[in-house]
Amino acid sequence: MRILIALLVAGFVFGVPRSVLVAQALKPAKVKISGETQQWHDVTLTIDGPQASEMDVDPNPFLDYAFSVTFTHESGSPAYTVPGYFAADGNAGQSSATSGNQWRAHLSPDKTGTWNYEIHFQRGKQVSIGGTGTPIDSLDGIEGTFQVNPTNKSGRDLRSKGRLQYVGEHFLQFAGSKEHFLKVGADSPETLLAYSDFDGTIATKAKVPLNTWAPHLQDWRPGDPTWQAEKGKGLIGAINYLADQDMNVFSFLIYNVNGDGDNVWPFVSRDQRMHYDCSKLDQWNIVFSHGTAQGMYLHFKLCEHENSGPIDGEPNPDALDGGELGPERKLFLRETIARYSHHLALNWNLAEETTQTPEQLRQTAQYIHDLDPYDHLIVVHTTPSWAVHLKTYTPLLGDQSQLRGASVQTRDVMDTHKYVLHWLVESAKAGKPWVVPNDEQDLGIYGTPPDPGYAGYKQTEGPTIDQIRKYALWGTLMAGGAGIEYFFGMKHPENDVLCDDWRSREQTWRYAKIAREWFVTTGIPFWEMQNSNALVDNLQNDNSRYCFSKPNQLYLVYLPEGGTASLDLSGVDGEYKVAWFNPRVGGANSEGSIAAVVGGRRVELGLPPRDTQEDWLAIVQRE
Repeated sequence: MRILIALLVAGFVFGVPRSVLVAQALKPAKVKISGETQQWHDVTLTIDGPQASEMDVDPNPFLDYAFSVTFTHESGSPAYTVPGYFAADGNAGQSSATSGNQWRAHLSPDKTGTWNYEIHFQRGKQVSIGGTGTPIDSLDGIEGTFQVNPTNKSGRDLRSKGRLQYVGEHFLQFAGSKEHFLKVGADSPETLLAYSDFDGTIATKAKVPLNTWAPHLQDWRPGDPTWQAEKGKGLIGAINYLADQDMNVFSFLIYNVNGDGDNVWPFVSRDQRMHYDCSKLDQWNIVFSHGTAQGMYLHFKLCEHENSGPIDGEPNPDALDGGELGPERKLFLRETIARYSHHLALNWNLAEETTQTPEQLRQTAQYIHDLDPYDHLIVVHTTPSWAVHLKTYTPLLGDQSQLRGASVQTRDVMDTHKYVLHWLVESAKAGKPWVVPNDEQDLGIYGTPPDPGYAGYKQTEGPTIDQIRKYALWGTLMAGGAGIEYFFGMKHPENDVLCDDWRSREQTWRYAKIAREWFVTTGIPFWEMQNSNALVDNLQNDNSRYCFSKPNQLYLVYLPEGGTASLDLSGVDGEYKVAWFNPRVGGANSEGSIAAVVGGRRVELGLPPRDTQEDWLAIVQRE
């Protein structure tokens, strides 16, 4: 030991910095299992490792150390190798620490019982993203066990349902409860994380101040999380509000340098792409964890149009590695997956309005697929041009990529049904059915407007909330789409980069709740159904009427402008009851002018109970 200490005084031993050897030789590694050691909860492994600081260059704690943990259930399956990360002092969200010796990995265990862990810890140049490293002897290979008990959660808390998984269908399914997922919620603001209470978060544009979420302070509840005493109440309250409206998704950018907001990045500063802000990212995690507890699907938009890849074929300095899968992008993806992939319901959206080439998208998706231990859904979003849709999505269908979904934007709300349906059909033909929601409506300047009268607002342009209900919400659902996120545009109050008040769209949330509640509480097997517009003489898939069916069992016919329709039942027999559902007010189904029909021919469905010029849903169900 005396010889080792003498060598340490010199600063380096065999090229290894003194701080690393001190951590290894003088401080026995301690492993701590924390969190709620229950099925589907966040079980966190923290280890005493090398002392480091966020801005260290040699070694860079994010780049030149590779820390991961293999967690294996006692039965041998499942086994997850989870990437870990540098966590500063282990409490950075509260302390704002920038240095420390805590290293962390997260498991959300599928099963109860005994879990084993084995730690892998290497040091070397860029070892975390594929460089060559050597094991740190005192840390690499440490093993241990812990016990996982059943969850104690219920209701909308996702820990009562399990991980949301792609199961080869157009809808995701919870691994625990086996429920299929239909999403409704907020696509805006894209700058949700540009929040004044987060460390290291600044406004770079005078016209885009940081969010305060002050209107939702009233929605924070005692016992809800905060950080640094009182911080976080506005955004935590906003998530409470959205959940109380029975919404189940919110969306956010995690990198928007030079974008519409230019105020969100995970780094210690705007242009330090190899150094990550431990305290800010811990604070983000507090918000995401609260979202999980409130039943929220987390829509990670990894970057924005202006920084996703080349612009008009020209190099883009704001894009990580210019759009290629290089060191910046690999590290960005590794840090994101290490810190957040344990959350139960999420997707990785490769970019908002991507400019990457199909090959760049293919490589990025493959990297995520190989690194994410939980195999979350990977999607990508495009500009609304139909030509761009074809150019972007077509080369990624089937086995051409690891994508299993599209995040659909339309130029006109009236195109929603046709756009969503096209990619559902084409992906199924390619042998890998995609999950296809509508995540952005109409031109970017408009989107979904505030409620009439909100803060004195009077709409003069763009689609109305009634048109959004008919052609975006129900147009998506009747195509077989996986749900909808509402985009707020740029011209309306509380827009896509300035929204601080989700109450501005309360009527829209109500319409979405009515639709989702009807599908879920009435037991409609939407995951087993398919679009059948031909049965209602809509061969062009236009907006005159939509049909969604489980043949020989159930037919849903939506009439956006009311009236009536005929339904081709010539291929089936038996008697079918006809009922009507009001998508504007909800409630129980009711009878129209015809109570029942008989299969074997084309039948008339009659008229809805009232308001025959408004939208109605006819339910034709086998007796």
